[in-house]
Amino acid sequence: MTVLSLQDALLLPNFSTMDPAGLAATLDKKLAHNQQTIDQLLNNQADLSYKQLVPTLEQLDDEISQLWGPLSHLHGVSNKDDIRMAFDECLPKLTAYVTQMGQNKALYLAFVGLQEGEEFSHLSQPQQQFVKLQIRDFKLAGVALNSQQKIEYGQLKQQMAELSTRFSNQLMDATEFWYKHIIDSDRLLGLPESALQQAQEAAKAKALEGYLLKLDFSCYHSVMTFADQRELRQEMYQAFNTRASDQGPQGGQFDNSQVMEELVDLRHKVANLVGFDHYADYSIATKMADSGRAVEVFLLDLAKGCKPQAEADMRQLQKFATKEGGATPLAAWDVAYYSEKLRQNRYHLSQEELKPYFALPQVQAGLFNVVQRIYGVEVTSCKGISTWHEDVGFYQVGYQGKAIGYFYFDLYARDQKRGGAWMDECRNRQFKANGELQLPVAYLVCNFAPPVGGKPALLTHGEVTTLFHEFGHGLHHMMTNIDVAGVAGINGVAWDAVELPSQLLENWCWREESLRLFAKHYQTGAALPEDLLQKMLAAKNFQAGMFVMRQLEFALFDLRLHMNYDPSAPQSIQSVLNSVREEVAVIKAPQWNRFQHGFAHVFAGGYASGYYSYLWAEVLAADVFSRFEDEGIFNANTGASLWSDITGQGGSRDAMDLFTQFMGRKPSVAALMLSKGLAPGDKQGVSKGASYES
Repeated sequence: MTVLSLQDALLLPNFSTMDPAGLAATLDKKLAHNQQTIDQLLNNQADLSYKQLVPTLEQLDDEISQLWGPLSHLHGVSNKDDIRMAFDECLPKLTAYVTQMGQNKALYLAFVGLQEGEEFSHLSQPQQQFVKLQIRDFKLAGVALNSQQKIEYGQLKQQMAELSTRFSNQLMDATEFWYKHIIDSDRLLGLPESALQQAQEAAKAKALEGYLLKLDFSCYHSVMTFADQRELRQEMYQAFNTRASDQGPQGGQFDNSQVMEELVDLRHKVANLVGFDHYADYSIATKMADSGRAVEVFLLDLAKGCKPQAEADMRQLQKFATKEGGATPLAAWDVAYYSEKLRQNRYHLSQEELKPYFALPQVQAGLFNVVQRIYGVEVTSCKGISTWHEDVGFYQVGYQGKAIGYFYFDLYARDQKRGGAWMDECRNRQFKANGELQLPVAYLVCNFAPPVGGKPALLTHGEVTTLFHEFGHGLHHMMTNIDVAGVAGINGVAWDAVELPSQLLENWCWREESLRLFAKHYQTGAALPEDLLQKMLAAKNFQAGMFVMRQLEFALFDLRLHMNYDPSAPQSIQSVLNSVREEVAVIKAPQWNRFQHGFAHVFAGGYASGYYSYLWAEVLAADVFSRFEDEGIFNANTGASLWSDITGQGGSRDAMDLFTQFMGRKPSVAALMLSKGLAPGDKQGVSKGASYES
């Protein structure tokens, strides 16, 4: 009897033998086959049952995912020329197919028939929810448009997809193009040893002596936080915050200005075509919030509560910096530097002092230990799996001796890999055509500085929370109890609730009981000293008001850019950002700052008119964690309740219903304000219909 390898048993992509160029032709055939299969299905029978319709569609979608998914993933983590070319060739074809499916009236009517038929009441809750969401999405995709309008809609979606890809490519090219070669180590005074070693390694990779500074976030953050030479900080700040723009050292070379303007205009046209006044309401139609205006009220109300503390934080920082000989007023490239000095002065704590206790292997093991204590799941490494880079690992998530999901771990920054951190699906949980259950598989990606000088990668505490955050997304995908693909894992989850499991898991990075599990010195194994631990916990809410206001700046900019767009008299993107900054920003940005040109969440990701989701979900997460605080952060019963009520439910029920099932009430902003050490405010809560409920 032949025993299948895990690689083959899971039907995982074979990255070592993948032929990007050949995928385009294969995808052509697959899309044509799917179209023909769906047409035959709809033509052969007028009234289709759920079993006749949905499993077939699930199977067809999964087959496309197994072709397109790996290529799309490689476009983010290994953006070589052949991969970029294949991606660019396939994207228009897939976009056209998705648009056609969304506007297939016969398919839409088949789902309407299911909802209105006798069978519907006998379907399970996840099945019913899937049917409802499909009907909603058909309407949003323009199924009711006439023939000419459908053609226009398809053209608009095609252009939007191409522009988003161009934005991402130009941002990556701009990030990798700039570097600064330094011979004189005196210019790098203040930088920690780990950052210096990283810069030396980067120089060696280009056969250069001395040091090489690059625009990956790890290097940028180190310079902005620790470099004593102000001119160097300013130069680095300008290079980073003018990437892919008309300003800075690369001004005009990879400029995303026109891309952004065209994207906003196209989004507005799409929204108008399907009956919305603006793109914000079109986007929010799939979210917990009721409208763009309701979200704006939520954000402004949060700003009202946080801005006084943020302004007080900034005054304190300026006062401290002035005593230290800093500029008055502080420039944007001074803030992180003096904030770190103030943190050290106030709490006698340096972020670099903590890093030896957060070696990545130890943190990773601690992360797995934490989720085991919360949920009872076990994470184990798997060998013999094909990956796209030697540093990538593959792991199984099991429960009571049985596998429930798997994930790839790609944690280090490198060339041809886009910045940031994210989770994506590799395989979804669903039943295959042969009746076997396909287990979920996730891609989990971060961009930490790799090991240097024989040491393991040492993380800042902020990077520890990033790792926990992304793993929270992964658990949401892998721990799903739902077998209906369209509402399993993160599928079908309202976008402003999808961050709940990820932001929730961050809380365990701040609790003494969990920190004791993994905060250990990488050389001696000694636990994080009690005095350092208490200092770190005491500094938890350091400048929390400034952080929240920065997030509000991003969220309001994104929302108003799409909500207030007037095609007859379009306001420049820069002017929209400037007006938001005048209203909420406490850190003054220079006039040449072009942050928006690198805002990939909004212009190349899925967060257009949805960046507010981070703050919205943070309210939910803080409130959910308050139950753990009351009942014990490793209380097995609370963890089981979280799994059954939220993590395992995916999009099978409305997010607000799942929240109230777990908490027994609607959300309250008070928990968030309390967790950040801000004014507690009143007992208001996030709700559907209005941003707050009294």
